[in-house]
Amino acid sequence: MKNNNENSLDFATVLGSAVHDMKNSLCLLLQSIENLTQTSAAENQLTKDHLASAHYEASRLNTGLVQLLSLYRAGLNSLPLNIDQHYIEDVIDELKATNERYLQHKNMTLKVQQNKELAWYLDLDLICILLNDMLINAMRYSHKNILLSVYTQDDYLIFKVEDDGPGYPLAMLEAVDMNMQNYDIGHGRTGLGLYFARLIAQAHTNDKKQGSISLQNGGSLGGSVFTLKLP
Repeated sequence: MKNNNENSLDFATVLGSAVHDMKNSLCLLLQSIENLTQTSAAENQLTKDHLASAHYEASRLNTGLVQLLSLYRAGLNSLPLNIDQHYIEDVIDELKATNERYLQHKNMTLKVQQNKELAWYLDLDLICILLNDMLINAMRYSHKNILLSVYTQDDYLIFKVEDDGPGYPLAMLEAVDMNMQNYDIGHGRTGLGLYFARLIAQAHTNDKKQGSISLQNGGSLGGSVFTLKLP
């Protein structure tokens, strides 16, 4: 008879593989949507609106799958970090290009304040995913204006995303340091994005300093303010 262990299903491994496959398929879907947007008739505004919404929702889903895969790897203590020096202007240019169509579709204004000569040591892929999620959330709840500020303070690199929306609900402000298992999903949010952001931020260390995230309301635009600090 076969050993039961040979027939047992390692669900965590299956889940990790499935998420990876779904993420690859979504990337192809996003590329197809972008191609359709470029080839659709300029006067067909309704089609462009539907494509912009589809691109936005597919981007959100793709970000969620990437977060899930990263959390799975972190649970195995195998979250890969590839720390290298990068020019922050290039990071921001890529972020703007990724979200340009949806910003135009929603008639939103993204203003960027940054030092164009700034360079920092970070994991480019993970930080780009995190920043994109920050911007997607701001676009989802903003009325019109979004401000992205990048600067250094006390030997930290600061990314700050502000919007003119209604701000974070109290439950979300209280959950920023909460563990996933303690998060109340009854509020309509899973907490996955916050947990992922905190995980990636804290994975960036320098001597005794560690990265962090913070949430608050107000700021220069009166809405939500998401801050990422990297040592």
